[in-house]
Amino acid sequence: MDIREETTASGGRYAATVEGHEAEMTYSRASPQLIIIDHTGVPDSLRGKGVGQALAVHAVEEARSGGWKIFPLCPFFKAQLNRHPEWNDVISGH
Repeated sequence: MDIREETTASGGRYAATVEGHEAEMTYSRASPQLIIIDHTGVPDSLRGKGVGQALAVHAVEEARSGGWKIFPLCPFFKAQLNRHPEWNDVISGH
């Protein structure tokens, strides 16, 4: 799955297009060392295909390689954290 990053002055998003439909995970950059993941949107047509999971894994990998932490506001990302305690190294407050 090809995941791309689009950035703005205050944050950005990770996005993936699968079968002609786009899913996204948006974030705000609180500081050079912290992003706040605030939303994950996966169209109904892509549910159950692992697209949201792939976006979450990508965000964790980007945080590790970039040296920043993630503050999770997004309910989907929070739920993924419960399944992946190995991500706690990049979670703010853990």
